Amino acid sequence: MSDILTVRHLFGPGPTNPYPEATEALARPLLGHLDPQFLAVMDSACDGLRTVWGTENRRTLPLSATGSAGMEAAFVNFVNPGDPVVIAVNGLFGERMCDVAARCGAEVTRVDFPFGEPVDAQKVAAAHPSPKIIAAVHAETSTGVRSDIAALGALKGDALLLVDAVTSIGGIELKADEWGIDIGYAGTQKCLGVAPGLAPFTVSDRAWERRVEKPRSWYLDLGMLGGYVGEASGATRTYHHTAPVAMVASLEAGLRRVLAEGLDAVRARHDAAGRALQDGLQEMGLELFAREGYRLPELTTVKVPEAVDSAAVRRELLETYNIEIGPGVKEYANTVWRIGLMGPNACPESVTLILGALRNVLGR
Repeated sequence: MSDILTVRHLFGPGPTNPYPEATEALARPLLGHLDPQFLAVMDSACDGLRTVWGTENRRTLPLSATGSAGMEAAFVNFVNPGDPVVIAVNGLFGERMCDVAARCGAEVTRVDFPFGEPVDAQKVAAAHPSPKIIAAVHAETSTGVRSDIAALGALKGDALLLVDAVTSIGGIELKADEWGIDIGYAGTQKCLGVAPGLAPFTVSDRAWERRVEKPRSWYLDLGMLGGYVGEASGATRTYHHTAPVAMVASLEAGLRRVLAEGLDAVRARHDAAGRALQDGLQEMGLELFAREGYRLPELTTVKVPEAVDSAAVRRELLETYNIEIGPGVKEYANTVWRIGLMGPNACPESVTLILGALRNVLGR
């Protein structure tokens, strides 16, 4: 039992330790998913999500699943067989977009960039003369790189812009309306400081007019979901599924916590923590992986030193210091570490803790 109650410092790529307010909300008395009190909580959560997305989209809601289901919902609701879809790939999650889009029958044009590099908007826009969708990852969790979504939005033409904001939402600037994001999905377990389990989702009116009328997925059918939440806010609700009421309450509490601090202040806190971590790592003689100028403050990728056993270091951090950091992905699984300082962990205390532990483990 004592092992179960161990408090870990979750400094990996996600999940992060949640805000206390989000944890407290999970312990509140349970409400029914059609209870007026719960629907008020849901509506408040949707309002908060509009703020962190930077949108006025009325179809902004938390899907009852993790961010990966958000990815699936984004494609299954907007891709018909044969639709041309251009996808920028500079990491694992861009690759997953290609897989999901292909399963929906899309004719995928994949535009590759080296892992650790940002997406080149001009190259993506030139990849196909008239795609239905252009898709990209804003903050690539596998590599710690930020791409310029505003530049993609400026070049999208008639295409719908579909964006993965799982690691960016609540941590760095995100302006869905201003940047021209038509379809966006995210996750709760990173900079929003809430446990995993929901996918913040937003859809523009422009995209809604081009949706698949009867998508392959019943559970993720946004047309059916709209009768229960989002666009139906304040109206009679149509039952679709039993919403995870405790998770929605936790998200609403976490969003209130973030917005009470101020979204700009929260982003500045993430930026300060990330910069301090990256400076400290380089002062230890470690080399950062992501391209300078495009590094995420909330998720730092660092190269494992030569002759150092990556897994052994991560294991010692976990067993001795209760600190979790993540490995790299694919060919970088043993040569890169991913260190996340997100949500409440984006603070000076976390920077001091992880740098001190790494110095001890590495003998630097």
